[in-house]
Amino acid sequence: MADAPASQKQQTAVALAYQGGDAAPKIVAKGKGLLAGEIIKRAGEAGVFVHESKELVALLMQIDLDRQIPPQLYRAIAELLAWLYHIESGKISGDARPAPPDTARLIDTP
Repeated sequence: MADAPASQKQQTAVALAYQGGDAAPKIVAKGKGLLAGEIIKRAGEAGVFVHESKELVALLMQIDLDRQIPPQLYRAIAELLAWLYHIESGKISGDARPAPPDTARLIDTP
């Protein structure tokens, strides 16, 4: 995930990973500036989708590496993963790409 287009100076990015059996996705990479650019570049090279969400990235940047996302972000991340699943399914079937979820609206805040 990224928070700003590549043309902006101080970009931030967070990479999540989820494996079956994990309780929740984990933060596997995060950074600002050049490091963020490298995270986004490598994601693109690996065919991993990059979703831009300033609010979600700001919250995820506060989480330590190799830590699971907090329960307050489960719904936003679940909606994003479901959307990505539909995109992948659509590539196979030729269906139109659905609109991305509004992750800012899905973040549970106390």
